Parts: sequence; structure tokens; C-alpha cells
Amino acid sequence: MQTTIEKSAGMGAVLLDGVTTFRVWAPNADKVYVTGDFNNWQETDFALEAEENGYWAGASADAQEGNEYKYIIHNGEQKLFRNDPYAFEMTNSNGNSIIRSLDFDWDDENFEIADWNKLVIYELHVGTFNRKDPDRVGTFEDVIEKLPYLQELGINCIELLPVAEFAGGISWGYNPAQPFAVETDYGGPDGFAKLVNEAHQHGIAVIMDVVYNHFGPSDVDLWQFDGWSANEKGGIYFYNDHRSTTPWGDTRPDYDRPEVRQYLRDNALMWIEKYHCDGLRMDATSYIRYEGGGLGADTAIDEGNQMMRDINQELQAKYPKVLTIAEDLKGDEFVTNGIAYGGIGYGTQWDMHFVHPAREVLQNTSDDGRDLQKIVDALEYTYSGNVFKRVVYTESHDEVANGKARVPEEIQPGDAESEFAKRRAILGMVLTLTAPGIPMLFQGQEFIEDEYFQDTEALDWDKHDRHQGIAQLLGDIIRLRTGALEGANGLNGQHLQIIHFNTETKVLAYKRGGAEEEQVLVILNFRNQDYTDYGIGIDTHKNWKLRINADWKGYDEALSDLEVRDLVKEERETDGKPFTGVFNIPSYGALIYTVSGTEG
Repeated sequence: MQTTIEKSAGMGAVLLDGVTTFRVWAPNADKVYVTGDFNNWQETDFALEAEENGYWAGASADAQEGNEYKYIIHNGEQKLFRNDPYAFEMTNSNGNSIIRSLDFDWDDENFEIADWNKLVIYELHVGTFNRKDPDRVGTFEDVIEKLPYLQELGINCIELLPVAEFAGGISWGYNPAQPFAVETDYGGPDGFAKLVNEAHQHGIAVIMDVVYNHFGPSDVDLWQFDGWSANEKGGIYFYNDHRSTTPWGDTRPDYDRPEVRQYLRDNALMWIEKYHCDGLRMDATSYIRYEGGGLGADTAIDEGNQMMRDINQELQAKYPKVLTIAEDLKGDEFVTNGIAYGGIGYGTQWDMHFVHPAREVLQNTSDDGRDLQKIVDALEYTYSGNVFKRVVYTESHDEVANGKARVPEEIQPGDAESEFAKRRAILGMVLTLTAPGIPMLFQGQEFIEDEYFQDTEALDWDKHDRHQGIAQLLGDIIRLRTGALEGANGLNGQHLQIIHFNTETKVLAYKRGGAEEEQVLVILNFRNQDYTDYGIGIDTHKNWKLRINADWKGYDEALSDLEVRDLVKEERETDGKPFTGVFNIPSYGALIYTVSGTEG
């Protein structure tokens, strides 16, 4: 039974007071119908009315929650069965749209994401993170099962690889078929909402990875959606010239069309408003900014910049705590510069100036060839005048696949659990968690997972049983980093000072924290040599207490039994300072000190 159209209902199938209003953009259609199980799949029973600017709308009291449906679009001789671009749920990526109201019973109203300078992000892939059954992918319920573990580890933010409905059941998620629908095999909308709600109950924020640089390329009903296209390209949702080309298919959205920009804006807002996500990580933003991703003399896509700027501006105005992250990887502070200063306005961006040099130095097989200047440069790099405008990491889904492996596997191929591989991998994790920036770990990194990341292979939790001491070490550092353990809030500040940098011994020391903060001293040994009674220059009035010896045998039997102690202060000049702090440090060791008191 058709009824009065609700003008304010918005796009898609909107259920309100027992009536579902359908609205779809099909500017080249001659006629549009809705067919579904609510009208026995009749093809001409429910006609939509033409509105301005190519929109079509209609309302039905018969269409209800859970009903399946499709649009039938007539364009000349063409009769096209299309899924709703705004469908919140699908039977599968190549199936039918489902009417969903997304009215969840939330009880997370008191949750708020931690301040960005106290975040520790844990990137995970739902399908493999806690996959227990070889015959099915991991689900949102499987992730929920591990939330107490992540909370105990000290993680306060998880970043999920994309969960928008994709072709098939096994995927990284970077091939969205229906951007508004949640992957059915993971648990659909209800499962995802429950995960976000439960994460918040455990004090963990959720950042959603979204893909706006391309769609599909398979199972994409948006392709030639209303029957029109040019140059055999994708039609109204896509560029129909050379700008459509991306490394992932001929499916770059047409950011020049206001309706497409609105579509992507509505999608971004959905994750925040409907699902209570705390932030968005936008994939491959350089391919939204440039036709070729910013390589060489590339052509800029100004309307792509404007689309991202508009999304960031609206989110900042409505939800100031929401964090937007750009995976741009071009080292361009234009991405994180404020909108008022001509930038795009992202909260932070993944930092190529950290991950690449850090991995290079850690993986170098020669101690003498290890270039500490690259580590110093990686520590000191900033974007937009703020150290937290970058996400720092040594492992991510991209860095442990596509011909690259986990850090310990790269260090010692085939023997990632060897002493050398573990110790240098730990060195990298300490560097990440104490460097200026927002630190990020990839699933299993905390227990020396060594497998290449594959969407078909479950994370090996048996390794956690073998290396739970290393996970404990990471947890100890994370709790210092987030403030759960007192005395180290200098890790949350802007200040970094390199206080010792020896290219011969390969020992590096840096201090975090300004004069008014709880300062932290980090000492890293990048050589396979124990040092005893090693000296670095220190301030005269501080007493440095050992908080963490990352090479302590209590964390792992393969680590060192060298005695490590608080810094001993001696009145002799080192590094241009009148006093010297003397300590022992194991080979490939990492020490973290905090101030235990001052001398007047």
C-alpha cells in the first residue's frame, strides 16, 4: 500500500512510524519501481515519483523491517535490477537489500575516546584476528571475546580493517561492494553495533577504516547504476574519463558530482552517528588527491580535496573528539594542516617518515651499517607543528604483506622466534611506543607473530602462549604511555630531546617531556654488544629510576641476564653535560627511566 512520501526521510529505505520511504538518485531513469518480498516481487506494483535533480521517491506501509527489496530502473530498453546504494544490510554482496532501521539499544553514553596524545591504536582484521573455525571467517563476536585481553594489554583504541559489505566472505575489506552495508559474514549491522558497544564498555575506542578512493571492483551495483555511462565507464557514481583509473580498478568515484560527494559524506557520518564509531581512517587518500596517487608530475584532483575537507570540517564541528586519520603516505603536511590554513584538516596521518627508516634500520643485517641518523630523523619528524599529527608504527596490514613480512621474520627469515629477531623486534616496539606521535600496533605484533598477513590465515594465538612475557612487556610500556601507570606523562607531550647519539656504539638516548612534565629517558642499543658502565650526559638535579628493562629475562628466557640498574650519577662531563649517568645495557636492549626525585 503506497502512502504519503516523507520529504525529510533522506536517502535509501527509511522506516518511520510504520511507513518506509524509499529515495534513490537515478537522473537518467525513465521510470523507477521498488520490488521486494513485501509486494511478492511485483515489478510494476510500486512506482516511485520523480523529484528534482534526478531523485525518485515513494512510500509504502507494507514494506517493513527485515524485508528484502531492489530497485527496478528503466532507461529506454534497459530494465536494471539494482540494490539500494544506501542499504544498511544485504543478504550477501550479490544478493538483495534489506530494510533496516538501525535502532540499537546502546548503553555507551558515558564513553569518550581518550585524548589523542594518550591513544595506543591496535589495528585488527575481523576475519582473521580471532578466527577459530577453518570453515568460517572470524566475526564481530570473536573480536568481542578478545576485548578483555586488549583491555588488559592497555589498548584504548582498535582500528578495524574495512567491514563494509565486500564480494565473497574472505577479503582484506578494501573492495567495498555496498559501502553502507556491514559485511554479513562478520555478523552484519547488529554484530558490529554490539562490538562497538562492548568495546566502549571495556574503555576501548573504535576507528573504522573506510575506502573512498575506489569501489569494488566486483559486485558493485553502483556501476552504470541508472543505465547511463560514457566511454564504457562506470556511469553516474564514477568518473567517465581517464580519472576513473586506480590501481584497484576503473572505479574512482566522481568527486566532481555533488551527489557523489554527498554519498560519501553520508557514509562517513553513518559510522559516527549510527554506529558510534570514534574515528575514521581513510584509505589511500593520495588517490583521492591525485589521479596517479601523487607520483611524479601528477595531476591534482581538486574536488577530491574539497570532498575530504568538507567531511573533516563537518565532523570537527559536530563531533570535536572524533579522530580522522589519513593513510596518505606522501609525507605532506597539507593533509593534516588545519582547514583555516588551507589544509585538508585530518586529525593525523600514517607517517612514512617513521615506518620506512625504522624498519630499514631494524632489519639491517650489519650492526656497522645501521644508520642511527635515520632513527633520529624519524623521531624528530613532525607534521603541522604537532607531534600527534602522525601515527607511528613498524607493522600495519600493508607493511606485513604484499611481499613484506613481520619485522622479526624480515630480521631472520624462517627463524622469527630466534633471539636476534625477538630482541630487535622488541627494540622497534619500544621505539614506537615512546616516540612522539600516536603509536600503533598490528594484531599479534605483541607476541611476535611472524606470518605474512593473509585474509585466509588466522592469527596464531599459540604464539601468545609462548610469548606472553613479551606481551606483558608491551603492556607495561603501554600503561606508561597511556598514563595508567604514573610518572611518565612526558610521553604524552610535544617535547623530544636527543641527548646521546653515538654512531660507533650504536647507542641512542632521548628524553620525552618538558620542564613541567614527568620526564622520561629512553635508551636504545642498536648493536649486538652488551655495555657495562656506559655513560651519557644528564642534568645535575634529576635522579633517574629504571622503570622498564625491555631485555629482562623475566619477559622471555632468550633475553639478557645482564644486571641493569638505576642511573648512577658521576661528576664528570659527557655529551657536553657536567654530570654523567652510568648504566649497563644489554645488546639490542631498551631501557626506560623516569624521574624518582630531584636534588636541590
